[in-house]
Parts: sequence; C-alpha cells; structure tokens
Amino acid sequence: MKRILVVEDETTIAQFLKRGLTYKGFEVLTTGNGGQTFTVMRTFTPDLVILDVILPDMNGIDMCRRLRAGADKTLPVLMLTAKDDLSDKIAGLESGADDYITKPFAFEELLARIRAALRRVEAATQLPQEIQVADLVLNTPARQASRAGTLIELTKREYDLLVLLARHSGQVLTKELIFERIWGYDNEAGLDIIKVYMTALRAKLNAGGQPDLIHTVRGVGYLLKA
Repeated sequence: MKRILVVEDETTIAQFLKRGLTYKGFEVLTTGNGGQTFTVMRTFTPDLVILDVILPDMNGIDMCRRLRAGADKTLPVLMLTAKDDLSDKIAGLESGADDYITKPFAFEELLARIRAALRRVEAATQLPQEIQVADLVLNTPARQASRAGTLIELTKREYDLLVLLARHSGQVLTKELIFERIWGYDNEAGLDIIKVYMTALRAKLNAGGQPDLIHTVRGVGYLLKA
C-alpha cells in the first residue's frame, strides 16, 4: 500500500483528500503546517507528498526545498495551491516539485497525477547504474551528473529531463513526449516551459566551454548526442 502525506492547513480540504485517497487504496496521513510535517516524517515515510503552497508557519516552496535536501531525492512532491500565475508554477517546479495543480481541482485529475508521479518513480528504479554520452556521465543511484569529471548541480526536474534525453541518446524526442514524461500530460505549465529548462540545461552542461550535447530539431523536439 502506497503512503501519501497531505500537508494542508485547510481542514475541509485535508479531510476530503484523506477520505478520497483512502478509498482509492492509499494510506494517508495529514498535517497542517511545516513544523508538524518534519516531525511526522521521522516515523512516517511517504511515497508521495501533496503540499499546499501557503501554510501558517512556512512557505510551501521553501518547505519543498527542505524536503528535497533532507529526504529521498526521488520522493514525488505535488504542489497544491490557489495560485494560478505562471511564475508561481515555475517557482514551485524549480523548488523540486514534480507537479503543480491549482484549486479548485477535480479529484480524479489529482488522482491521475498522483498515479503518474508514482509510475515515474517506479520507472526510475529500473535505470542502469550509469549512463554515459560523450564526456557526460549520469550516476543514477546518486542522481548525479558530471561532465569531463566535473559535477554539475541540477534541480530535480533538470536531472530527470537530462536522464530522459540520455536514455534516448541519438533519438529525437518530441516536445509532447518530453512534456508527458517529465511534467505529466495534463500539467498546466504548458509546452513553453520545455524551452526554459533546455536553456538552463545547456548553460550548465556547457559551463566548462564544452560543445553542445543538446540539439534542437526545429518544429519537432530535442535530442542529446555527442
């Protein structure tokens, strides 16, 4: 049975989620603030966290960063908030969240995103120990990337995107496929966010003056090759 931790200070929403997810076969625990959450996680190890952005004692984006720093880096985090501005969504994703859904939401949509996030984690456990393309090396158990022996600091989503490209080295991946695999097919962020991440990845991969590994196929998508 998969465990879900719901961090939501609105009692009505928290109980709604607990009842619905429990009915769907999950073990669910709820907390109402950041301090309580970190205390609970000493004994309760979730498979996924649903995290409200606005909490009484802590900004959810800052909390997500702390979760990423201290917990299993593969732990899926789904941000839940009333904010619908694109900059808020990007901030949530940059903090390490796997997905972002705004209130009000349909329970079935939330459930679909939870299942998609859990599937991505399961797929990641089947990766080879190391993936290498030219002088780029990905250590999948440690979730580390290096180029020419120099470690590259990546966000969770940047790393996941790079792994996807590296696993299909030499193959053109369409924007739609990339979006579905990394953000989830129905994510609200939109296809334009892929370009933002590709630009950031290129800057980090080429910081030592190395040639591009990520190539744009205009009108189609991207590929990674030597």
